[in-house]
Amino acid sequence: MSEKKKKRITIKVGTRVLTDKSNRIDQRIIKSLADQVSDLMDDGIEVIIVTSGAIGAGLGLLTLQKKGRSLSEMQAIASIGQNHLMDIYNRYFNKRGYNTGQILLTQEDFSNRRRFLNIRYTLNTLLKYRAVPIINENDSVSTEEIKCGDNDRLSSLVADLADSDMLIILTDVEGLLDSEGRVIPVVESVTGSIKSFCRGKGCEESTGGMTTKLEAVKNATQAGVQSVIASGRKNNIIVDIVRGKKTGTSFRAQKKTLKARKRWIAFGSKTKGSIVVDTGAETALVVKKKSLLPSGVVGVKGKFTDGDVVDILGEGKKGIIAKGLSNYSSEEIEAIKGKKSSEIESELGYKDYDEVVHRDNLVIIEG
Repeated sequence: MSEKKKKRITIKVGTRVLTDKSNRIDQRIIKSLADQVSDLMDDGIEVIIVTSGAIGAGLGLLTLQKKGRSLSEMQAIASIGQNHLMDIYNRYFNKRGYNTGQILLTQEDFSNRRRFLNIRYTLNTLLKYRAVPIINENDSVSTEEIKCGDNDRLSSLVADLADSDMLIILTDVEGLLDSEGRVIPVVESVTGSIKSFCRGKGCEESTGGMTTKLEAVKNATQAGVQSVIASGRKNNIIVDIVRGKKTGTSFRAQKKTLKARKRWIAFGSKTKGSIVVDTGAETALVVKKKSLLPSGVVGVKGKFTDGDVVDILGEGKKGIIAKGLSNYSSEEIEAIKGKKSSEIESELGYKDYDEVVHRDNLVIIEG
């Protein structure tokens, strides 16, 4: 293995890797994946799989096309397909002497801190039993409001909360390609110049494109997780990557600069609304590392309750400058914006906190 020995790996497998042109599951691929993962587990490595393919499997079983389907139809198709998908995974892992454990998640499981931690406990217990956790978004109940977004993002969240040493994203291209169509072997960090390569084959903006993979890799590497994007149909690809063979695009793990709770705020949860602050508050947050007080708030966007994660926006500027846990609801903040902390109680009739967002629950978003 390259660098330090890997003890826990998260592998994300895309729909295009798992299915053929008619949307049916290619069982040879899953057998190969199960054999490779079993080889690693035989060596004492723990493996978590984040799999796509439920909708594709359902479409294939029902001989249907995806185009024109309603949300309820797609949810039903996903339910049928997920069953079929897990049956295949189980069959091939059982042949190697390993059990699997299915975990279906939505964004709400990550946005709620207690449920987020429960995922970790469940994963650790499954791994203790030498079972393979197989995770997918719960497409049979997911709506736009509770979707994680895509399984690339889901895999980065799982890799972080599980304290994985490596995230491998398997797709239908060889890796991140440069402007000449050649695979970039190593990326030190995901910057704007790296994102500019995201075009052409495998780089569409839609769910599952290279754009979402780069965002997932950025989140994972910032959490200290080495990441690789590679072709899932390449022979023995997983074992080769874990054992240090140069294949696909490898992304260097960054030094962890955020504690786990702040990484959850920054990457794990979706925001419910926004707080707009003046330039003085922006300087206090970004430069002086202070809490956000009501005096620096000039506006609120959306509706949220206390305890929700919110974006913090600079007045008159585009982009997010920070994310944080709000101590007050959007209605309460509207009532106390521009006021001193000493005036909160007179405005609301009570005061739970001096700060709108405390610095311990606030993360500055760079770039």
